[in-house]
Amino acid sequence: AAAAAAAAAAGGAGAAPGSQLSRLASALLSLEAAAPADSNCLPFLRFAERHRRLLNAYIRRNTGLLESSLAPLLRVPKLIDFDNKRAYFRSKVRSPDERAYAGTLRLAVKRSSVFEDSFNKLRSKTPQEMRGKLSVAFVGEEGIDAGGVSREWYQVMAREIFNPNLALFVSVPDGGTTFQPNPNSVVQSDTGVSHLEFFKFVGRLVGKALYDGQIMDAYFTRSFYKHMLGQPLTYEDIEAVDPEYYKNLKWMLENDITDVLDLTFTAESDFFGKTEIVELVPGGREVKVTEANKHEYVNLIARHRMTTSIKAQIQAFLEGFWQLVPRELVCIFNDHELELLLSGLPDIELADLRANTEYTGFSPNSPVIQWFWQLVADMDKQDLALLLQFVTGTSKVPLGGFRSLQGISGPQRFQIHKSYGATDRLPSAHTCFNQLDMPEYESKEQLAERLAMAIHEGHEGFGFG
Repeated sequence: AAAAAAAAAAGGAGAAPGSQLSRLASALLSLEAAAPADSNCLPFLRFAERHRRLLNAYIRRNTGLLESSLAPLLRVPKLIDFDNKRAYFRSKVRSPDERAYAGTLRLAVKRSSVFEDSFNKLRSKTPQEMRGKLSVAFVGEEGIDAGGVSREWYQVMAREIFNPNLALFVSVPDGGTTFQPNPNSVVQSDTGVSHLEFFKFVGRLVGKALYDGQIMDAYFTRSFYKHMLGQPLTYEDIEAVDPEYYKNLKWMLENDITDVLDLTFTAESDFFGKTEIVELVPGGREVKVTEANKHEYVNLIARHRMTTSIKAQIQAFLEGFWQLVPRELVCIFNDHELELLLSGLPDIELADLRANTEYTGFSPNSPVIQWFWQLVADMDKQDLALLLQFVTGTSKVPLGGFRSLQGISGPQRFQIHKSYGATDRLPSAHTCFNQLDMPEYESKEQLAERLAMAIHEGHEGFGFG
């Protein structure tokens, strides 16, 4: 009944914009009232999905609608376009309530010791003081901060937090462009300050950048972004960390392992060359992995590799991060959007990308390849960034252009491989190889629909449960 009433309320395509918005808002509210508490009510979702473009067009004109008539959409944020989420996020952190502290956060640091100086001078600041307007001065330099010096400080700090000498983060895969906490970061505690204090500080730094609307050249692993959002990981997230290990886990799930594998519920941890055995469950050394419990094992071993081994570092980072960025506010984004919010939309030179793309099963003149590049040429910056994230795992464009794109084993150009089978399947990707697998679609329209669905919604997988 509620769905029928909503459909009627949403009718009248020829109505004036204000009247049509009122009808849509009334329809959403009526469906929300009839929906269960989790708002995964199918009529609600179907209605919002059907009118998604129109709803986002109205939000684009007036972000305040997300705090009034279109507020129900915040309960299903995947239906809100990224630019609308970003505008809503910025409006909330700039609100009088959030900007209650009107003072200036002054910071004078030496360029030669910028990380240490910044840490020592900001670690004692309260969250409210950290929200003040940042004013940075580099000791011995004449620059007056009218915004430019602060922007430079964020960029310098983005490089410093990944400095190998600090041992706080490691590139994943080795030599790659994305980072996650170093499980052996405890060595940093030799300086007299706990390594966890440094992680809390880095969390505050990243949170401050988001709060200030500053861009940082900092790219984390997919799993780490999910930790920042409090989202569940999937075992597929480990592909970007260790593709060979991912293949082994995938094989286990897809095949009968009875009398094939001799494993127990344990994991190995390396601490400066010394191997330690960690039990994934109490008494894990004595628990054999079987066909019946292999899904539990995959859950636990993937969680250990991406979470348990760096749990203390993650928690310290999040403690600082959430002091500056309200958790319920940042959670409207997904992991791909959070990267774009923090690091900005990249400038992608389409001619460079196309010139450095290799094909397997297709040729540059194949109809589906011609359609692909036509569709890519029509993409806006946001969709181009999502495409790059989907295929390579990050929106970061290499300094040397796409000829310098890195894979798991070194230089690896953008790949498009022909995947055989039904043409109704979505394109898929192997980020460790910068590889897009694409069926030979029957029309440009079919490719457009499938590609858009893949880059916008094709990131869900097997969860930890």
